[in-house]
Amino acid sequence: MNIPNDPAILLSYINTKLRDDFPDLTELCKTLDVDQEALTKKLASIGYYYNKDLNRFM
Repeated sequence: MNIPNDPAILLSYINTKLRDDFPDLTELCKTLDVDQEALTKKLASIGYYYNKDLNRFM
């Protein structure tokens, strides 16, 4: 699946998907066929990290 490439848009997209459709980041990445490590690195590059308890990048 194609996901946004721009980190700021990607952040919004991923957090919306996590909130509305997925119980955790692992499930999102499996379902959307996204490399979890690459995704977390891209969002870390703009200062956002996954919070498992809140199921979102902060």
